[in-house]
Amino acid sequence: MDVRQGSRTAGGRTERDRAANRGRPASAAEAAREPSRVGALLREWRRRRRLSQLDLALLAESSARHLSCVETGRAAPSREMVLRLAGALDVPLRERNALLVAAGYAPAYRESGLTDPGMEPIRSALETMLAAHEPYPAVAVDRLWNVVALNRAMAVFTGGVPGYLTDPEPNVYRLVLHPDGLVSRLADPAGTRELLLNRLRTQAEATGDPDLRALHAEVSAYPLPAGADEEPAAPEPPSGPISLPLRVRTPLGELSMFSTLATFGAPADVTLSELAIELFYPLDDFTEKALRALAGSEGSGRAAR
Repeated sequence: MDVRQGSRTAGGRTERDRAANRGRPASAAEAAREPSRVGALLREWRRRRRLSQLDLALLAESSARHLSCVETGRAAPSREMVLRLAGALDVPLRERNALLVAAGYAPAYRESGLTDPGMEPIRSALETMLAAHEPYPAVAVDRLWNVVALNRAMAVFTGGVPGYLTDPEPNVYRLVLHPDGLVSRLADPAGTRELLLNRLRTQAEATGDPDLRALHAEVSAYPLPAGADEEPAAPEPPSGPISLPLRVRTPLGELSMFSTLATFGAPADVTLSELAIELFYPLDDFTEKALRALAGSEGSGRAAR
């Protein structure tokens, strides 16, 4: 398994930057230092969640009148109230820090690097999960879908992808959607592209993350490979439980897979809250046998060396 423990944190910043800014709010918070800003930010989050003031007040065990005063700047929320409203709105930890700073309080959640000593149990858990998932592919990513760690079976996706897409810090969406990436080997490139872009757009809208919006703008501008159909394949009633399997052409034949996403429960660290593990599974017997055969050949090759 390849665990990438380079100079970047899972959030994408360098270790040097993180060390220099330890104790300071995350970059998303730095633009929101004025206490009067917290009301506007809370209103923005409430509207993003499509809640009325009464809805949010009930969820946060407050009153609509008090919430109105907070949003308009006529009342200053306590630290506890900011955290209670952020929890009711399911605001990501990074942006909860931004809300606290905007209200004049210190951030509540640390942002560690994956190589920090305190994150050793997390690194160990990632290694265990990814290795145990072999011979099936698995990858751990940060909030921007940069690869943090991956297992050997991911070679079925990354094999043949040019180095400028894999080094120094591969990004899942660039790896898949760039014309020189995996999309050139997909059986339904337009359909997979549409599915992935919808997922990324939904995530960007739910989090309000400008970096995710920028990533979506970048990869949505990538053209499909030459000769690929511009439109997704005509929809048909699914023959199985997955409406759009990931179908990849390989020297062994076409492999068909689906994936699940796993996250860490009850995180108290920004980095940990933004980690996700995508686990791929075979959708048919042929794919399962092919993945096991690939794993066996890799094992034999390592033993021979």
